Amino acid sequence: MKMRKGIAMVAAGAMFLSGLIGCTTPVQEGGTDTAQETSAALAEETGAQTEESTSEAAVTAGNVNLDMAWWGNQVRNERTQEALAKFAETDGGITVNSQFFQWGDYWDKLATLAAGKKLPDLIQMDHSYIGSYVEKEQLLDLKPYIDSGALDVSNIADTVLEMGEIDGGIYGIAAGINAPCLFYNKTVLEEQGITLKDNMTFDEFIEVAKEVAEKTGYKAQYFSTAYGVDSDVWARSKDLRIVEKAIPGTAADYVDYFASYEKGIQDGWHASPEYVMDSSAVEESPMVYGSSPETMTWCTINASNMLIAYQSAAAEGTEIAITTVPTSDPTKSNFLKASQYFSLSANTENPEEAIKVLNYLINSIEANEILLGERGIPASSEVSEAIISLVGETEQHVFSYINDIVTPNCSPLGEAAPDGSSEVVDNMNKLEEKISYGQLTPEQAAEEYFTKGNEIYASKQ
Repeated sequence: MKMRKGIAMVAAGAMFLSGLIGCTTPVQEGGTDTAQETSAALAEETGAQTEESTSEAAVTAGNVNLDMAWWGNQVRNERTQEALAKFAETDGGITVNSQFFQWGDYWDKLATLAAGKKLPDLIQMDHSYIGSYVEKEQLLDLKPYIDSGALDVSNIADTVLEMGEIDGGIYGIAAGINAPCLFYNKTVLEEQGITLKDNMTFDEFIEVAKEVAEKTGYKAQYFSTAYGVDSDVWARSKDLRIVEKAIPGTAADYVDYFASYEKGIQDGWHASPEYVMDSSAVEESPMVYGSSPETMTWCTINASNMLIAYQSAAAEGTEIAITTVPTSDPTKSNFLKASQYFSLSANTENPEEAIKVLNYLINSIEANEILLGERGIPASSEVSEAIISLVGETEQHVFSYINDIVTPNCSPLGEAAPDGSSEVVDNMNKLEEKISYGQLTPEQAAEEYFTKGNEIYASKQ
């Protein structure tokens, strides 16, 4: 690929909010039978009443009916649908019906639809799943449309475009750029004269966590955080990246991870399990939801594009700040990634029309003046530069985090997770829960993670 505008797009970003509250948009009449079947299947999965009121978010009916699905909270849903409605004003011949879910529900529904070859035409995709969907030939290769010029990527850096590249094809365009991070209650820490530095080690973090717990009663949430981010950055720091269908290293390599969680609870600096499990929705995170230090935490790990969500959900007068995830080697752990991808179904009956919608979402300044980088820093440098002046102070903090802190101190993202990775992450979450309740020793958890993980991957060969 010829080099396009550099990753200066990362320096011209606008940001984001990402919760996990699902809703559904009524399906419009008209369009192809396949699109209607997919919309009906999505609605049936969520109990939506597709025949009721006309949605203010759906696009006016036209000659071609497309479906688009994503996960996200109400802000994302409203902004995306508003952008799609604006698209309808420019192309009245295309109808876009939208469906949106919580993170966990989204992948369950998508798997069901994929099995029936009824995936939505446009799909929000994640790095941890895209490899599996490509391997099963469920996503459309966008490279022919890029080569023909139908899909305009002239303002997207090669380093960003290549985030969606698998086996020579392009199966997703970054909907935004983000990085893993530690969110923390800056107000609580400042009241005690405690500060955090960027790129701190895990041992340094433990000392701070002990001090915070002793002075305030607030405990940390480092383990059992959303989407397996904690275990991912830890593994990267140990050079234990999964690039083939096998758990790298040996079972002994994972004992320290589980032992650190167990010891954190025993030593009193890490929150007990009843307050950190099942908190993938930002609004339910113990860092922003609770009545006292005994039921809340002062930090959590997630993706940088979630800052607005945490800040919006925090109590009035509370400032949420952002820093790198503490590990034994923060530079190895830090990385830039696509917050999500926009992908197309391999079974779409209207790829040209779907490409038009995709072009609009990634290249239209008008559309992105509505989206405002909610999914992350826009992939297009032109779009990023156009909307940077429209974002607020909180978004600017994420902008600085990505460009000034992570970019100079990070490692390559690596290949997309292979088929089976989502099951491996689910197993890790279950083992973390057992460790937190004292049901397994760290040695037993490590052995089970290693053995069962390899069994999962072997079943995908």
